[in-house]
Parts: sequence; structure tokens; C-alpha cells
Amino acid sequence: MADNNSLVGGGFSLRQINDRVIIVQILVMIFLCINLLLIITFFKKECFYTTARYILFAVTLLSDSLLLFMSDILFIFAYFHFTLQVWLCINISVVVLLYVTVTPVTLTAMTLERHVAICMPLRHGELSSTRSTMHCILIIHGLSSVPCIVVLLPFFASAPFSFYKHYRICSVEMFILYRWQDHIRSAVHQFYFLIMCIIIVFSYVKIMKVAKAASGDDKKSTRKGLRTVALHGFQLLLCLMQLWGPFIETAVLQMNFRLFINVRFFNYIMFNLAPRCLSPLIYGLRDETFFHVLKNDVFCGLFKRYI
Repeated sequence: MADNNSLVGGGFSLRQINDRVIIVQILVMIFLCINLLLIITFFKKECFYTTARYILFAVTLLSDSLLLFMSDILFIFAYFHFTLQVWLCINISVVVLLYVTVTPVTLTAMTLERHVAICMPLRHGELSSTRSTMHCILIIHGLSSVPCIVVLLPFFASAPFSFYKHYRICSVEMFILYRWQDHIRSAVHQFYFLIMCIIIVFSYVKIMKVAKAASGDDKKSTRKGLRTVALHGFQLLLCLMQLWGPFIETAVLQMNFRLFINVRFFNYIMFNLAPRCLSPLIYGLRDETFFHVLKNDVFCGLFKRYI
């Protein structure tokens, strides 16, 4: 990694762009383009934005796209040592902290929706109406705001007013002024992890029981729902693995700084970027109706426009 060459604008250090920065930018652009295509597809058919599972899918797409964009900006700022005033960093961090949690909470809600659809089909229409789904989205954002409040509220209570005008490299660690704040944040994240895992396992077991008792088309549909729940569980695991990243990075930092840089980059790729590309694979490509509209309406439309 190249040394700093010069400083510009009170905190911007020019450095050589290495292969890691290029890899991240390529991955982010690919994932954002895929998500954009799927968001366009979502608005192509009325059945998509009036059906609970597709609406929740759109929430994950928008959440992942916003998080990819914001985290990439923070990645570039950190790499080039570009500092921001603390008050501006707080505004950016609120969005990042909120939408880091929105995706796993939404995945859990989607798992419950599949559980209701397969295990309680008579109540599915009532519980999965557009009105109920809008309420569900509000609840998702309310639950997702709790970790953000846990991080920022002690910071607001502890930091002096003058600190908000300081320039810092923007990161969540900037808001952890005392060790006990980190412990509380970890406790909340681990509690969320436990609850989400219980819901995933509970839904999987219930759907498995229905799958064994079903026959014919019902059995095929149930098995598909079982695979979807399993994939949600895997994606949820990847999303929640990033909660353990700070513990691993702190331990590695005490041993070797170069290894710390490598581990942090690996965690960013595996547990921040990778989970954001699984939603399109799970719903965008596996769902026959959605894939049909994507292929025939979106891809063909773009092909005819530019060819």
C-alpha cells in the first residue's frame, strides 16, 4: 500500500489506488446494477407490489442498495483518510446503522411469511395483506432502530458539544467512547442474533413437518418453501456474522496490524458485500413469476432499446 503523498482540504490524503479498492468498486457496481434491475422489475407488475413477500423483497433490495452505496463511500473515505465533521458523520452513521439491521430483520419477517403461507394457509391472506405488510415494514424499521439508539444515545450523553465540530475519519467505532458502550452494543446484537436464529429454526422445523405430511403439488410447493427458508437462514447467518467482526478485528489488531488490515478487508467482502447479492439469487432468480417478468419485460426491453 502506498505512502501518503500529500494532504488536501484539511484531511484528504492522496494514495495510490490498489487492487482492493478496484475489487470493491467492481463488486459494488455489479450488485447495485443487479438490484436496480430487480427494483425495476418489481414495479412492472401490480401483483408484485400488492403481495407481501414481494414487497418485503423490495424492502431488502432498497435497504441493501442504500447500505452498499453508503458503506462504499465510507470505505473510500477511510482508505483516502478523508475526514468529516462529527455531526455530519453522525447523520451518515444513522443510515448505515439502521439499514445494517433492516436486512436481517426483514429476512426474518420473510421467513415468518413463508411459515404462515405453508403452515397456516387460511390465515395467510389476512396476515399478508398490503395494509398488514406496510405495518410490518414500520415494525421492522422500529426494531432495527434499537441498535442504532443503543450506540448513539450514550454518545450524545457523554460527548461534549465541542466534539461535534471536530474532524474524524467516519466509522462506528468513533461513537464508542467507553468500553461499557461496546459491551451494551454487543449484548443487543447478540440478543437479536439469538431471536432471529430461533425464528428461522422454528419456521424450518414447522415447514418440514408440513412437507412430510403433504403430497403432490403441495409437497413440491412446501419443499420449495423449505429451501427458501434454508437460504434465508444462510443469508441471515452471513449478515449477522458481521456483528462478530469487531471482536475478531480487535483481537487481531493486538497481534499484527498488517493482518488486521487483511482480516478487515475479508470481513467487509464476506459479511457486508456478499449477503447483499444473495437476495437477488433467492427471490429474483428462483421465483418463477419474478424471473419471467425480469427476462421478458426488463431484459428484452433493454435489449430492444439499445440494439
